[in-house]
Amino acid sequence: MIGPAGHAASGDGAVRTVHMTASILLSYPDERLPAARPLIGDCLAALADAPRADGSRGAIGEAAGHLAAFLVHVDATPLPELAAHYVAVFDLKRRCCPYLTYYTHGDTRRRGMALLRFNHAYRAAGYRPPADELPDHLAVVCELSGRGAVREATRLLREHHAGIQVLRQALLAEHSPYAHVVAAVLATLPPPGPRERAAARRLAAEDVGLDPYAVMGGPLTPPSSSRPTATGEPR
Repeated sequence: MIGPAGHAASGDGAVRTVHMTASILLSYPDERLPAARPLIGDCLAALADAPRADGSRGAIGEAAGHLAAFLVHVDATPLPELAAHYVAVFDLKRRCCPYLTYYTHGDTRRRGMALLRFNHAYRAAGYRPPADELPDHLAVVCELSGRGAVREATRLLREHHAGIQVLRQALLAEHSPYAHVVAAVLATLPPPGPRERAAARRLAAEDVGLDPYAVMGGPLTPPSSSRPTATGEPR
């Protein structure tokens, strides 16, 4: 779980807190979410009060802002409705896939080899991922960082930067508040270079319904404040 809020304000500790919070929020919303809510709030308050040396909010402040925005949605939405939206977006929308290797390999044999890389990284870090989830789920990678292996997790996230960008844009297209959580993870990564931008545009162009030029575009457009509901639309 997340460490004490007083230790979340500097260096890797701040990134760990952002990633562990994102891991909790990107997991299926069951009864554990309300139980974790007070601690998450305390940690985000510590992050929000920790500006960079130049006085700006910085990447951590940006990440904390996105997570806080999502918590506003959590507090205003009954748990069954949160769960229904989670299923409608992440389980029933192919373009909102939380599995990072899907964006680069799809459901091909090469994806199996890519998953092994995640397992090797977890083993090297001494972390055992959940048995009931694939190792490339964004929540699982974020938990790796939250449990202390920030460098290993960040390397995996950077390798799949383009896919995470496409996921964020797809969530925005669905007006899903989960776009805030994904944006928080992206805020902890270095800005994408030309190669990552080209890769994200290529992935978006291959996915029906996404604007390839919006994926790596300007400021994040906030999702609609209206409560989403499950649509039942198939992938």
